[in-house]
Amino acid sequence: MQTDNLELKKLVYLYLMNYAKSQPDMAIMAVNTFVKDCEDPNPLIRALAVRTMGCIRVDKITEYLCEPLRKCLKDEDPYVRKTAAVCVAKLHDINAQLVEDQGFLDTLKDLISDSNPMVVANAVAALSEIAESHPSSNLLDLNPQSINKLLTALNECTEWGQIFILDCLANYMPKDDREAQSICERVTPRLSHANSAVVLSAVKVLMKFMEMLSKDLDYYGTLLKKLAPPLVTLLSAEPELQYVALRNINLIVQKRPEILKHEMKVFFVKYNDPIYVKLEKLDIMIRLASQANIAQVLAELKEYATEVDVDFVRKAVRAIGRCAIKVEQSAERCVSTLLDLIQTKVNYVVQEAIVVIKDIFRKYPNKYESVIATLCENLDSLDEPEARAAMIWIVGEYAERIDNADELLESFLEGFHDESTQVQLQLLTAIVKLFLKKPTETQELVQQVLSLATQDSDNPDLRDRGYIYWRLLSTDPVAAKEVVLAEKPLISEETDLIEPTLLDELICHIGTLASVYHKPPGAFVEGGRGVVHKSLPPRTGSSESAESPDTAPAGVPAADQPSVIPTQGDLLGDLLNLDLGPPVSGPPVATSSVQMGAVDLLGGGLDSLMGGGSGGFAPAPGTAVPSNTGAPLGSGLGDLFDLTGGVGTLSGSYVAPKTVWLPAMKAKGLEISGTFSRQVGSISMDLVLTNKALQVMSDFAIQFNRNSFGLAPAAPLQVHAPLAPNQSVEISLPLNTVGSVMKMDPLNNLQVAVKNNIDVFYFSTLYPLHILFVEDGKMERQMFLATWKDIPNENETQFQIKDCSLNADSVSSKLQGSNIFTIAKRNVEGQDMLYQSLKLTNGIWVLAELRIQPSNPSFTDLELSLKCRAPEVSQYVYQAYETILKN
Repeated sequence: MQTDNLELKKLVYLYLMNYAKSQPDMAIMAVNTFVKDCEDPNPLIRALAVRTMGCIRVDKITEYLCEPLRKCLKDEDPYVRKTAAVCVAKLHDINAQLVEDQGFLDTLKDLISDSNPMVVANAVAALSEIAESHPSSNLLDLNPQSINKLLTALNECTEWGQIFILDCLANYMPKDDREAQSICERVTPRLSHANSAVVLSAVKVLMKFMEMLSKDLDYYGTLLKKLAPPLVTLLSAEPELQYVALRNINLIVQKRPEILKHEMKVFFVKYNDPIYVKLEKLDIMIRLASQANIAQVLAELKEYATEVDVDFVRKAVRAIGRCAIKVEQSAERCVSTLLDLIQTKVNYVVQEAIVVIKDIFRKYPNKYESVIATLCENLDSLDEPEARAAMIWIVGEYAERIDNADELLESFLEGFHDESTQVQLQLLTAIVKLFLKKPTETQELVQQVLSLATQDSDNPDLRDRGYIYWRLLSTDPVAAKEVVLAEKPLISEETDLIEPTLLDELICHIGTLASVYHKPPGAFVEGGRGVVHKSLPPRTGSSESAESPDTAPAGVPAADQPSVIPTQGDLLGDLLNLDLGPPVSGPPVATSSVQMGAVDLLGGGLDSLMGGGSGGFAPAPGTAVPSNTGAPLGSGLGDLFDLTGGVGTLSGSYVAPKTVWLPAMKAKGLEISGTFSRQVGSISMDLVLTNKALQVMSDFAIQFNRNSFGLAPAAPLQVHAPLAPNQSVEISLPLNTVGSVMKMDPLNNLQVAVKNNIDVFYFSTLYPLHILFVEDGKMERQMFLATWKDIPNENETQFQIKDCSLNADSVSSKLQGSNIFTIAKRNVEGQDMLYQSLKLTNGIWVLAELRIQPSNPSFTDLELSLKCRAPEVSQYVYQAYETILKN
C-alpha cells in the first residue's frame, strides 16, 4: 500500500474494497494509509484514496474518514473535490446521522457555487440522491440565484453531469412565466446533444416549464418547433434506444400532439425493425393520425396487414379501425380497406377485422350496415372468443336486417358450454335482443338459452344476467325492451389514452423507467419509500386550471385548538342515531341534493351558494352534488403520498402536528390523535389509534355528524388487523364534501363517532379551513375587480397578523402552497399590497387584500382585509392565514 506506483496502488485499493466487508478488523489497519494518501501531493492519489474510503462499507471505519473527507471537500484541485462530493452521498447511505452531525451537507450545498462545473454537477447528484432517500428534507433549496449557477455549469460539464443538473432543474418551480421562459431558452441548446439521455432530460425540463407559458407567446410556438427534430433524431439510433425514445414520445404526443404532427413519416415501420419497435410506432401513428395525413397512414396500414408477423398484422388491422373511429372523414375508406382484407380470407386478419368493424358500427350507427352480409359469410372461420363475441353482437344488434339471424345464433348455441364466458354472455344478450325484435319466431330459442345460462352454468355473472333477463321478460316486456334495446352511447375515439393526472406525473419522469413502463415510480419501486409524487406546474396564461404540485394541506396549531364540547343535546342525539355501517363514498342520491339546495347552508347571507351571487353554484333539482375528492378514493392515496407520517408532503404545505382528540380515559382505553391535510385535491384525516386497554380492539367504524361544509368519510375506516394492547396504528382516512350540511358553531366544528367492538365513542374537533381551499381558486384580474366592487362594503372584515418574519414574495408563495392565489401585487408608499383570491369546496369565493408593512427590520405586520358574500366565513379564513404564515 505504501508504493508510489499509481497502477499498483489502484489494484491494492481494489483488493481492499472487495475484502473489507468480509474482514472488517483487518481493514481498519489500512486507515492510516488513507489518511496519509489524502494529503499526497498528487491529486490523482488524493482522489483515489477518498473514492476507496467511500466504497468501504464498514461502520467501524467511517468515523476515521471524516477528517480526510473534510479536507478533500475543500481541496484546491477540482478533481479531488468532485470525487469527495460523491463520497458524501455514499457515506450518508452508510451512516446518515454522522454526515449530518459533521456538517458535510452544508459543505455539499456550498459546492453548488463551485467554480468548476464538474464539481457542481457531482454536488447536485449527491444532494439529489440524499434528498431521494429523505423526501421531507429540503436539501436542494433551489432559488433563482442557485438555478443561475446550475445553468452556467450546464454548458461545460460532461454529459452525465448535464443529466444530473437537468433532472435537478426539472424539480424547480419557477415563480412566473418570465423565469420559466428564460430557463427554457438556456436549456434548449441541450436538445442537440449527442447523448440521448441528455436530450430526454432536456425535453423533460421543457415539457414541464411549457405548462407555465401562454400559448399566445411567439416563444411557445418556437419551442414546439425546436422539440421535434431531437425526438426524430432519437429514432435513428439502435432498436433498444429507439424503443425507449418511442415510449417517451408516446407520452409527449398524448400531452402535446402538435409537436410531432408534421413528422408522421418517421414513424412508418421499416422491414427490419424488431417487433417491439414496430408495435410502438403503430401506436404513435394512430395518435398522430388526422384528416391531413390519413390517406398516407391508411396506405401504410394496408401494407402492414399483409406482413408475415401475426402480432403485427393484428395490430395493423386494429389500427385501421381506430383510424376510422378517430377521423370521421376517413371512415368510409377504412371500411372498404377492411372489406378488402376480409376478402383475403386469412383467418386472423378476418377475425381482427370483424372485431374492429363492431366498434365502427358503434361509432357510426346506420351507416355501414350494408357490409353485414359479407361478415356473415365468414361465420364458420371464427375461432377466437373476441371475434366470435363481436360477430354475435353484430347479429343480435342488427337482427331485424338479417333474415336468418335465428339460425346463425342457434348454430352458436350448440356448443354453448364449450364457449368462453365472453361469448356466452354476448350470446345470451343477442338472443334476448332477437326475441324482443321477432318474438313469435324465437320463443323456443330464448327459453333454451335462458335455461342453459341459469340452470346448467357455473358462472355467477352468466347466471345473474340470465335471471335478470328472465324476470324482465316474464314481468314487464316493455321495460325489457327499454333496457335491452336502449340507445347505445357512441364510443369515443381515444379509448387507450393515459388518465390525465397520471400522464402529467409521467411527463415529470421522462427519461426514466417510469416513462418506459407508463406507470408511476410507486407502482414498481420496492417499498415505495422516498418516492416523491410529482405533477406539472399550474397552467398560466390560459383559463385551464391545473392542480398545483405545491398544493398544501394545512392545520391549526395545537395551542390554538379549543376543545369543542358539543353542548346541543340534539346533535349528540343525531350522532347516537347514526348507522355506523360503511360510509357511502359516491354523490348522494338526487332527493338529498334537492333538499340541500333549499337549505341556507351556513345560515344568512350565503346567496353565493344558491347561485344568487357571482361565482357560486346551486345543484340543479334532481342532480347530485359532485364529490370534491379530486383523486380516487380508498387507501391507495395514503400509500402514494405516504401521508401517514407527514413525510413526503409536497413543498410549501403545512400540516399541523397531531393532537389528542379523544383521550384513553374517556374511551375505555382507545386513544385517538390526529390532524387534517389536503394533498393534490384530496382531503384526509390522518389518525393514530392507540389501544391502551387490556383487551384486543377490532371492528372499527367512523361516522361524522352533519357539519357546515358536508365533510364525510369517503371510504370505510380500514384497520386491517385487530389492535392488540399497547399497539398503535396510523390511518389516513380520505374525506369528501358530499355529506349532509348543517351550520355548526363554531363553523369549523366537526363531531365524530367512532365505534369498535367495545363501544361507540364521541368527540369533537376543529378542522382548519384551508383544507377546504380548492385548486382552481385563482380569479382572473378583471373578474376580481368586478367582484370586489360588487360585494357590499359591510361584508368587508379587517384583521391584523403581528410579527410575521416573511417578505411579500415568500408570503405569496407560502399562501399559494395552500391554494390562496396572488392575482396582483403593487407597492404603495413603501408598503407591498397583495390582492388574493381563494375558493371553498362549496363554491364560495373569498377575496383578500394583504398590506405588508415592515415594523422592524426582521418582523413585519400584515393587515388583512377580506371580502366575501358569506361574511361569517371570514374569521376562519383569517385563522387559516395566520396558521399558514406563522408555521
